[in-house]
Amino acid sequence: MTRSLQAVAYTRPSVLESAPGGRRLGLETSRGATPAGIEDHPRFFAGFLTHPQVASAGLLAVADVAAARYHQQQLRASLDPVVTGNGDRLRFESFSGCGGVYARLDVLAAGLDGGEVGHGTTNVDVNNPLREALSRIGTDDPLHLRVGPDEMAVTTLDGPVVEKKVPLPDRWLRGFAEAQVIAVGFDLRAELPAAEAVRFLRSLPRGTARGASRGAQWVVTAGRGLRPTTRPVPGAVCLPGPERLVALQRVLRHATALRVYGPPFMGAPAAASAWEVVLPGMRLTLTLSPEAARGFSGEGGVLDALATDEAAGDAELIAVLLAWEPRVEVTELAAASGLPAERVRAALVRLGTSGRVGYDTAEAAYFHRELPYDAERVERHNPRLRSARALVEAGAVSVAGALGTVTAEDGHVHRVREEAGRLSCSCPWWARYRGGRGPCKHALAVRMVRRGARVKRGTVRIDGGAR
Repeated sequence: MTRSLQAVAYTRPSVLESAPGGRRLGLETSRGATPAGIEDHPRFFAGFLTHPQVASAGLLAVADVAAARYHQQQLRASLDPVVTGNGDRLRFESFSGCGGVYARLDVLAAGLDGGEVGHGTTNVDVNNPLREALSRIGTDDPLHLRVGPDEMAVTTLDGPVVEKKVPLPDRWLRGFAEAQVIAVGFDLRAELPAAEAVRFLRSLPRGTARGASRGAQWVVTAGRGLRPTTRPVPGAVCLPGPERLVALQRVLRHATALRVYGPPFMGAPAAASAWEVVLPGMRLTLTLSPEAARGFSGEGGVLDALATDEAAGDAELIAVLLAWEPRVEVTELAAASGLPAERVRAALVRLGTSGRVGYDTAEAAYFHRELPYDAERVERHNPRLRSARALVEAGAVSVAGALGTVTAEDGHVHRVREEAGRLSCSCPWWARYRGGRGPCKHALAVRMVRRGARVKRGTVRIDGGAR
């Protein structure tokens, strides 16, 4: 497994301290992207939290996910949460060590008071002493929040005083991208009022003795609440590994509603879903992979967009038009860029693989952020995408109308068919997953050829009917 060390550095540890008239929460930032370019320690906010207890619990929940491995649990270092300033809100994001749970706390305008929100993205230090201090907040006394260095902060000539180095596998990066892409296909499936939300979430298991998952479960709406069902039926929502929602327990007593998002019913044995707790002035969302033992990195949702030659150029154009907006509107980008909406969406998927956009299920919209690590490795190290390009370059693909044939490395010939815009293949991968984890390498190779992919060696034969 390919991995690298992700290094983050802070001028000092984040701290919660007493001050005249209340308390001060100072969240220290690392190197990150801003409208002015890369800054060592950007500053995004200085003002008050309107609901200190809620914000503290939500931040702890995000930190819980960053430190967790829900499958094959073990103690290990975790990457600090990511903070994004979007001008009208602050977003705190994290991804579990096992690659199967994505968490985001959106502190909206109603949750902030007395300060302007800046623009940019970076890591934020959430250390163990800070976690303990936040967990002890028991009142809503005034709490001043600073995200970024104090105005009087001075960095010594010796450099930052706090540095962390965390192993960052490529599958972790791919999973972060896939979680966003999969969420684009979600719809609101259920909404529970506060009392029903608390009752349902408190009824869920918190884990097993050895961290093993209880597997996928299904729930259906029943009156104003949810009830379990033994099998996937129309209208049901998948709850894969229900113990993975344990981080939501942090905010339950503050919940005003629970919203559940998922894909349309397809009869699949398991599916990803998103669980959003609505809070005063903010939202906390957990997105779960289809199985606890199956991270987001193998879902293949980004492969079609990555396989197009035009998407690379389109993504560069769209990236220039992004302005740290909290809502990225496809229609506005299409008008500004002159591209059709379909190509804008493909470009946004590609930007998602490099961490430059996320997706907010509550608003059904992308948002601009720049994750603070080299996520361009996602494309370079995606095995199916790499294999598909190798097949094209080797001249192993021929296309005739709706049928394509691919001669694999072992000499076997696989047939790729198109029906209603969807490609299927005769290979074992397709027989096993039936498209449930994205296209196989042979279907990707056929799609590349149809879109006029260039080759470096060998020849590609395209018969009549190719596009």
